[in-house]
Amino acid sequence: MKWEIIHAEMTVAEDGGYVGQVQFKIEGHKQAYEIALQSNKRGKDWAYGLFFKDEAGPEAEIEAVEEELEDNDEFYEALIAAAKDALKQD
Repeated sequence: MKWEIIHAEMTVAEDGGYVGQVQFKIEGHKQAYEIALQSNKRGKDWAYGLFFKDEAGPEAEIEAVEEELEDNDEFYEALIAAAKDALKQD
């Protein structure tokens, strides 16, 4: 699955953890996606929510992206890295 990151941002939460979001496209999918990211203070344990960016798209497509996030560590880590890089630039 080929992806392209189109926007990323991250902030430090009040509890010292991190909160961010990354918008990205998947080649061949009708809609772009947004992943919301949240971590603990150490930035080691991450939780996420996956959404269509602008409007709903085919359920099969978002399910495929969800499966890719679960199975492809490189993809998931690239999204986290993009958000971390956005924090460093602020």
